[in-house]
Amino acid sequence: MVRTVTVGVDGSAESLAAADWAAREALSRKAPLRLVHVREPDPFGPPDSVADEETRRHWAQRIPRGVADGLTGRYPELEITTDQLTGRPAEVLVSAAEQAGVLVVGSRGLGPIAGFLVGSVGLATVARVACPVVLVRAGAAGGDEGKDTGADGDGGGDGGGGEATRREVVLGLELYRECDEVIEFAFDAAARRGAPLKVVHGWNPPLVYGIDPVAVDPRMAGELAEESARVLGDTLRGWREKYPNVEVRARAVAGRPSRLLTEASEGAALLVVGRRGRRSPLGFHIGPVAHAVMHHAASPVAVVPFD
Repeated sequence: MVRTVTVGVDGSAESLAAADWAAREALSRKAPLRLVHVREPDPFGPPDSVADEETRRHWAQRIPRGVADGLTGRYPELEITTDQLTGRPAEVLVSAAEQAGVLVVGSRGLGPIAGFLVGSVGLATVARVACPVVLVRAGAAGGDEGKDTGADGDGGGDGGGGEATRREVVLGLELYRECDEVIEFAFDAAARRGAPLKVVHGWNPPLVYGIDPVAVDPRMAGELAEESARVLGDTLRGWREKYPNVEVRARAVAGRPSRLLTEASEGAALLVVGRRGRRSPLGFHIGPVAHAVMHHAASPVAVVPFD
């Protein structure tokens, strides 16, 4: 069974951007697109005598139908279904994503410094959904991922002799943990886009060597850098063989992973990070790196659960 690409829509600019991103994702996967609108019961809303249930449901269904009509006009070959559901948004989206290959949600943009506004619904959804979740905001860099851009980034040709390239997919990779689901998602995303894959591993010296990498003995820092680069190369070797047409640019860099990935997301089609899928005694956990890039990355962010 082909799993759907499911997207939550509420009529906002962010959800419309998410729906358009999801439509292109569904086409690249040759999968149907499912639009889900969640109507949350309003205890302070008008009584039933003012608007009966059928009337309220009719008006609520206008949102997914309107989004579907717009997408059909732009992507006539895409199979689209719509659902209007009632309940708490996070709980409904988690349930709706059970049969999905990926769930896409909109995220409000606050600018390059403040980044995204990922509210309680978005955080709860990302933390609990079993499939990858992609957060998209209106105007995110990945909105032009299907267009060729010049080497100088102006989108106006080859930039004076540079070769036109597609926006790269960025993978934030944590070494020394099995996270095949995260790696495969990133390679597959790059392969379907015909885009290069940039793999970034950020590492810091153990605290015993000092908090600031600059304070570490240069020879020790060099050895640590070589070891990280070697492990990174070994980790990716099998994936390079599985996806021989994907151009891979891998680097292990001393520094905070969240900062390195946020910088790498500038101009990227997609930033991919992992999230441990197991539930801790304190509840579902997103992780500090995923949490940071969800709020501050310039591109759409895919959070992929792994065991």
